[in-house]
Amino acid sequence: MIDFFYSLNPIWQAGLAGIFTWALTAAGAACVFAIRTANQKVLDAMLGFAAGVMMAASFWSLLAPAIEMSQDHAIASWIPAATGFLLGAIFLRLLDKILPHLHIDFPMSEAEGIKTSWKRTTLLVAAITLHNIPEGLAIGVAFGAAAAGFPAATLPAAIVLALGIGIQNFPEGFAVSVPLRRDGVSALKSFWYGQLSAIVEPLAAIAGAAAVLSAKPLLPYALAFAAGAMIFVVVEEVIPESQRHGHTDLATGGAMLGFLVMMILDVALG
Repeated sequence: MIDFFYSLNPIWQAGLAGIFTWALTAAGAACVFAIRTANQKVLDAMLGFAAGVMMAASFWSLLAPAIEMSQDHAIASWIPAATGFLLGAIFLRLLDKILPHLHIDFPMSEAEGIKTSWKRTTLLVAAITLHNIPEGLAIGVAFGAAAAGFPAATLPAAIVLALGIGIQNFPEGFAVSVPLRRDGVSALKSFWYGQLSAIVEPLAAIAGAAAVLSAKPLLPYALAFAAGAMIFVVVEEVIPESQRHGHTDLATGGAMLGFLVMMILDVALG
């Protein structure tokens, strides 16, 4: 199985990795069939864990390789990473301003983006979909960079990145579907919307891999772009949501644990 995966075209590898991360989101969302509600402290700790994984992945799997790839360039090695990072944050900021969405447990009056008649459930799914776009891009860019032959980006490192994102997607799927169930949505619909939020990841992964393979000189910028987009989501969305109910110590502990897990995975296996 591993040899078969290694023999695939990198775009197929990225797509399969995206399907893997979506599947773990769906597995987390499926918990709603057994659990109607969950302690808010647990949900906040899970969101903190997801934030920690995303922050660690942004540096260890994306920014650090981007800087290393730029060592032999005529310009300073930090310029591609800084430029890509800033562009990624700006891109997510624009999406945040345009796409109608509503963060978990926020009232309808705090819906963001262009005004729309969308229902609350649709707005909630849009918010998590916005969160998952940079994750999918990060996976695709990592596999594309590995295929390009840069020593700083390897296939095992790309696999570890997908594994780390998948691990944090499980509690994320749970944290999306359970509040919907608590709000009176049926278990089946709660599961459907929970898994649907991550369906964008395989698509974004394929797009990211295809983009970097067609323009290899842009690789450091693309890696940093994905990192900037992920950090924007963490700071603008995930951390505020995890601490909204006052469980700051639990959310912070979850973030520290998530960062630690992703760092160990990347250093030990990547």
